Amino acid sequence: MGTSPPLTYKIATEDWELEAIHRLNYKTFVEEIPQHQANPDKKLIDTFHDENTYFICLQGDRLIGMVAVRANRPFSLDKKLDRLESYLPEALREGRSMCEIRLLAMDKAYRSSRIAYKLLQKMGQYCERQGYDLWLISGTTEQIRLYEHIGFKPFGPLVGAPGAQFQPMYLRFESIESRFW
Repeated sequence: MGTSPPLTYKIATEDWELEAIHRLNYKTFVEEIPQHQANPDKKLIDTFHDENTYFICLQGDRLIGMVAVRANRPFSLDKKLDRLESYLPEALREGRSMCEIRLLAMDKAYRSSRIAYKLLQKMGQYCERQGYDLWLISGTTEQIRLYEHIGFKPFGPLVGAPGAQFQPMYLRFESIESRFW
């Protein structure tokens, strides 16, 4: 019996890592959550790919999980909610440096592990260095309990189409420090 390679957490930089991200995006956001159309390449390149910073978990050369962050507006949520800030609590509407957390995806075999938590921890350290103090997500309705456990709070109405609905959620950096550090 051989041992599995250790898990590595890092920012994706290699071409093969980006290709693996596109394949995991396809499995997650085309095959599982019918948010995008199928294609023969079985790859989904995110609309904001060139602006995303991808945090990944690898086991050897196998992509186990990923999450992306970006701070450039408009966010994907801006396109789903007119006047996005108007849905946020008033205390969060000004003086915040917002980023959007996107594309949290895990290999099915690892979904009950702490890998997503560790990815968010690594991303949180990056976001702290960048000065992002308010995280926004479109959380799949099937994982609302996970997001709330992490500390995300719902705001605004559900977005998306039936079968692929998402809850806009936010997390203040101050509320995650004790959870991740």
